[in-house]
Amino acid sequence: MAKARTVVGLDVHAAKIVAAVLDAETGELQCFRMAAELEKTARFCAGLPSPVRVAYEAGPTGYGLARELARRGVGCVVAAPSKIPRASGDRVKTDRRDAEHLARLLLAGKLHPVRVPGAEEEALRDLVRAREAVKGGSDALPAPDVEAAVAARDPVRRRARVDPAPPPTGSLRSRSSVRRRRRRFSTPAARLTRSPTAATPSSARSSR
Repeated sequence: MAKARTVVGLDVHAAKIVAAVLDAETGELQCFRMAAELEKTARFCAGLPSPVRVAYEAGPTGYGLARELARRGVGCVVAAPSKIPRASGDRVKTDRRDAEHLARLLLAGKLHPVRVPGAEEEALRDLVRAREAVKGGSDALPAPDVEAAVAARDPVRRRARVDPAPPPTGSLRSRSSVRRRRRRFSTPAARLTRSPTAATPSSARSSR
């Protein structure tokens, strides 16, 4: 693999992305904030001085961005969160600092990548996680209280396990056009994962 001219760290959220762009030759660092739209973000990265390498942390926003970058010929590392080096005592977290940290670790070769699944495999994973969450929550609590109790105990876990991952193209969350909504349901697993009865514990309970 050719040495990267431009290294990009992305701090990815459902509604926004912060990009730290590091010039590997000069050391110049710039930061950009953009809407969480896969195609626009990938186009931005692909338009930087090449070769370009990108990194972001694996999380509930899924792998659609990595697949879109690969489609455009941009190398991407989806980093395992538990193996990202953290400075001891550094408790100040901002989106910009997280993006810069990823860019510098990528340049130093200190990120551990996870395997990026295909779109259909990712949809199947979402289906399994959603059904596990529905089964576990609905058995433990009366139906009206399931969603509120899960969110109160651990809102991050609820987002990561119950919410469906984003579609492979378009925005990371579903403020999308009719065309994009059609593309979200491109596989049987995606249709099942995103159906109301598959994604909400209260619906599963009430159907028994």
